[in-house]
Amino acid sequence: MSSSLYQLGRWAYRSRRLVVAAWLVVLVVVGGFGVLVNKGLDDEVTIPGTESQAALTRLASTFPQVSGATAQVVVVAPDGADVEDTAVREPVERAVERLGQVGQVNTVVSPYGETVTGAVNEDASAALVSVMLDGSSQTITDDTRDELAQVTADLAAALPDGAQASLGGQLFSAEFPGVTVTEGLGVVFALIVLVITLGSFAAAGMPLINALVGVGAALALVFAATSVMPINSTTPLLALMLGLAVGIDYALFIISRHRDQLRDGLDVEESVARAVATAGSAVVFAGLTVMIALVGLGVAGIPFLTTMGVAAAVAVGITVLVSLTLMPALLGFAGERLRPRPSRRADRADRADRADRAEHAVEVEGAEHHNRFFSGWIRTVTRFPAVTIGVVVVALGLLTLPAMNLRLALPDAGALPEEASARVTYDLVSEHFGPGANGPLIVTGSIVTSTDPVGLMNDLADEIAELDGVAQIALATPNASADTGIIQVVPEGSPESVETSELVHEIRALHDHFLEEYGVDLSVTGFTAVGIDVSEKLGAALLPFALVVVGLSLLLLTMVFRSVWVPVKATVGYLLSVGAALGVVTLVFEDGVAADLLHVVRQGPVISFMPIVVMGILFGLAMDYEVFLVSRIREDYVHSGDARRAVTTGFLGSAKVVTAAAVIMCGVFIAFVPEGDSNIKPIALALAVGVFVDAFVVRMVFVPAVLMLLGDKAWWMPRWLDRLLPSFDVEGEGLRAELELADWPEPGSTDVIAAQGLTLDGPAGGDPLCQDVSFRMPQGTVLLVEGDDPAATSALLLMLAGRIAPSAGLLKVCGLALPIRSGSVRSRVGYVNLRSEPLDAVRSALDERPRLLVLDGAEAVTDPAVRDRLRQVLAARRPSVALALGTTALRADDLLPTDAEVLVLGATAPPPSPASGAARTLGEAHR
Repeated sequence: MSSSLYQLGRWAYRSRRLVVAAWLVVLVVVGGFGVLVNKGLDDEVTIPGTESQAALTRLASTFPQVSGATAQVVVVAPDGADVEDTAVREPVERAVERLGQVGQVNTVVSPYGETVTGAVNEDASAALVSVMLDGSSQTITDDTRDELAQVTADLAAALPDGAQASLGGQLFSAEFPGVTVTEGLGVVFALIVLVITLGSFAAAGMPLINALVGVGAALALVFAATSVMPINSTTPLLALMLGLAVGIDYALFIISRHRDQLRDGLDVEESVARAVATAGSAVVFAGLTVMIALVGLGVAGIPFLTTMGVAAAVAVGITVLVSLTLMPALLGFAGERLRPRPSRRADRADRADRADRAEHAVEVEGAEHHNRFFSGWIRTVTRFPAVTIGVVVVALGLLTLPAMNLRLALPDAGALPEEASARVTYDLVSEHFGPGANGPLIVTGSIVTSTDPVGLMNDLADEIAELDGVAQIALATPNASADTGIIQVVPEGSPESVETSELVHEIRALHDHFLEEYGVDLSVTGFTAVGIDVSEKLGAALLPFALVVVGLSLLLLTMVFRSVWVPVKATVGYLLSVGAALGVVTLVFEDGVAADLLHVVRQGPVISFMPIVVMGILFGLAMDYEVFLVSRIREDYVHSGDARRAVTTGFLGSAKVVTAAAVIMCGVFIAFVPEGDSNIKPIALALAVGVFVDAFVVRMVFVPAVLMLLGDKAWWMPRWLDRLLPSFDVEGEGLRAELELADWPEPGSTDVIAAQGLTLDGPAGGDPLCQDVSFRMPQGTVLLVEGDDPAATSALLLMLAGRIAPSAGLLKVCGLALPIRSGSVRSRVGYVNLRSEPLDAVRSALDERPRLLVLDGAEAVTDPAVRDRLRQVLAARRPSVALALGTTALRADDLLPTDAEVLVLGATAPPPSPASGAARTLGEAHR
């Protein structure tokens, strides 16, 4: 992959004007499309497959009056008066009449109705007007909401002095957070950090441009998607939050590697290409992990959460694409202006740093630009690694303990700012009618077989009223056709309280009793019950999601670092980060620690999807820092072979960038804490805390300590697992090797094949199939591999075709180094085994227009007519297709072109002593 990214980076550099223009066109086209087809955001939360949702769906057809959105108008009489006074009652009754005339209003229940109970509180100081509307909260128009507000305002004006009238209820309770100007502070903060880190406004502006382009394209797609699916307000906010954070980080990784290479004297174009190949590989891997984790949010089985995850994953994917194309183009425009110029202060710091390293006997090649702070940091955390590990695990473990008490709930009006009308109504209802009146439960069932529907509903209501946690039964009635009945149950506890949740479960536990006793299949639904079901289903999904994420991290990191212990260590660190983040959220929002400092207006449960969203996002971000930090350590280990020294050099090579990236992430997330909004605040706080802990405690303290303690064992991996897992070259080792072979066997070489010391080990540690094979195959030459052992002949041909990797030696086919570019070689080289495949396979291989065709087992074609047709097919494609033939019976002569040079390579069976060689060049013949 690094080789492909190297070519992409070079192309983007050379075609920088085209790249920039293309992204501008994409922004304009996608943005315009999003504006044209946008149908608005949908904040309705549904959860298919639950009892509450199924019952609500049935009520929509059997009892529509109670299945739609609801609103409340609470009226509070002046001190010393009550709501039965004429001065209060008459304005309320007029308002009830006007409310019934508002569009989309189905039914208005007057607190003074003869059949209504509980709408006037015990001391008659307050009355409650219930408004039931046609349709869900999302289908109620702004005009309807405005009319309801206007009627309430006129009612408040008509009431006596000292009286109150406030509008609220379920229709106005779920206000999902939106994008505000506050988020711009995160961008400003990021710019400041980038300027300090990179020392240049030009360099600092590029990551911001990169992030804004990615975010712009992603948000346009999100709004365009509203034309085909419901998307809530949190989705674009999450896409914006992640897009800004990773867009800045990914660009910072690339530009910092580019500036390091420029400092070392590399040419600008070459440096851009190598930065995209190396840091860009880490960006691709990190981006993929974030995307997979976000798509994994679908594990919960909740549509709106799945949509959020997919939208955020698309935003990250676009950001990765922008980083790999737009960044090298911008670096090309900057040119030499980004080459660092050492200052006098830097010179003094370098001299002090070198003296400091010499004093502590730490030789760090290429680290002369690292400051003394990070040198002291890495010495401190790795001096007693076991102690460091113990302190980190214990400290973060203690910080995780409060998360055991974390409670989840869907947002209601109690989480709104105190000055919001719906919050005022919520508080007034709680004060005068009890907290349960803000979230009544609806118990419903089919009563079509009853001969006394009214009596049946009263009997059911009487029995439910005796349950613990029931404040009162507000309504018990059949519908007009007497086939469905409802019981409106007012709990004693608030909608998000534990008591209310227990009441819901108790009523459901009596399902069989009600069915046997009354013949009624009862279900519990309503806005409160839906919220409880959503929270419980999300809570139940946490463990499966965690297992998916942990398993994924182990697999991906094993592929990247070719190690067993590095993935285990990374996964443990991720779990510590998540635990600490959730623990801090619990301390703040449940226990009230520092609540005033963060302006938490209400303590209690946090929004239901917070933990699973935080787990998904933090997984991706944790992998960002893990890959960028540990890849530099492994890179140095591969070069030096000294595992403990590589911990120091790799840390010093990446600490500054990881620090800047983490500080920017924290700043961006903290900026997404809107003043007074308690729904998004816990998510933003958890992400900020999680990033801080993961970067500065886990990755920069725990990880170096573990690697220092393990030494060479940190990079151990069983051979069978190494062969089983595909390789993911994040460090760019393959690219480095390919660049070193660029002029081999000689500058400008046009050889089809060049091999030196080519060796392939035998199976299970046996004798090598091929050993020390060296030859060059110029253009226009036909290669003939002869031998008496089919295994040796096939092994050599399969290596030349890029199908198997050599155990040792140098090999280039079609100018591409193997096994580094094996994928590209396979696309350019056709391979057919004539022992098992017919002549048509040769034609099919030639139809793919290979540069080289390898035919194995030529001796198997014994039919003269078939051999003649095969010779004609091969002759028709020469000289555009080079040819390599393998045979064990010397029957290939009549297949060879009569006008071509033939390079004969002898492959013999392995002799008893491997030292004598299993394959060797017997000679060259020209025909």
